[in-house]
Amino acid sequence: MTFVIGADCVDVLDRACIEECPLDCIFIGERMAYIQPDVCVDCAACEPVCPVEAIHYEDDIPSGQEQFVVENARFFSEPLPGRAAPLGHPGGATVVGAVGVDTDYVREYQR
Repeated sequence: MTFVIGADCVDVLDRACIEECPLDCIFIGERMAYIQPDVCVDCAACEPVCPVEAIHYEDDIPSGQEQFVVENARFFSEPLPGRAAPLGHPGGATVVGAVGVDTDYVREYQR
């Protein structure tokens, strides 16, 4: 099980979670942040600092937001719009910087 970022992060991007993550596994898209599920060790450091309570254990994602579990993984495992290859395991988020694109679902997400 890993933590995922849900709908409440879309268009907020407070980034407090990034400062708390000891593994540097929270990446910035255009509209929201994404947790690298293969790197997250469930330390929970990010969860209490999120001002909009957008971070959840994947099994505890609020009803209606289940697709965000898929999107957090997809951000790393499939090519993003405008990119030829998946992001994969690029090292830490601070090394990569803001990715600047989202999965198609998040890009088109309406609140």
